[in-house]
Amino acid sequence: MSAILSNLNKTIAAGFILLVLFALSLAYLGDIGGETPQYITFLFRWTHVASGIMWIGLLWYFNFVQIPAMPKIPDEQKPAVTKVIAPKALFWFRWAALSTLVTGVILASLNGYLIEALFQLGAQTGVGHTAIGVGMWLGVVMAFNVWFVIWPCQKVALGIVQAKSKEHKAKAARIAMLFSRTNTLLSIPMLYAMVVAQTLYSIS
Repeated sequence: MSAILSNLNKTIAAGFILLVLFALSLAYLGDIGGETPQYITFLFRWTHVASGIMWIGLLWYFNFVQIPAMPKIPDEQKPAVTKVIAPKALFWFRWAALSTLVTGVILASLNGYLIEALFQLGAQTGVGHTAIGVGMWLGVVMAFNVWFVIWPCQKVALGIVQAKSKEHKAKAARIAMLFSRTNTLLSIPMLYAMVVAQTLYSIS
């Protein structure tokens, strides 16, 4: 067991094997949940949720752990974070954001509420569609911030892209931090909108 848990790839592979076994056991015990299209919808919802956990989890890691801890780390130890940990975390952060956005759009399309949720907010489409629509728009803004503000600025701040000056590097770090905080702020109502639409208003 330790040989599996000592290697991340093996751990993930074992997790998916466990997932398949669990899914097959549920199928053996009874109906897997409907026709094939319904199961495809479920798979996109599962991927959407898994991607969202990765994305928001890393967002909160940056804002609750890494950013507050950086001033307390001795200067000679900071490169371990800025050169090794942060670039790796940002890789998963930005691709999880994109995966969350894409699977969310596909899921809304499969469930038939994409247009209503995005472009027809209001009482005429129902509270559930309005709630999920607000959550979707918040997610779009957050994903835009990740790819077009935070990541470009972080590349400068971390030295992946050479800064024009110390001032340029400091400004990039400041902008990345402010937009990361903006996403943290938006993540709170975004998560509420997503969950409330699925529970209190029972949107598909």
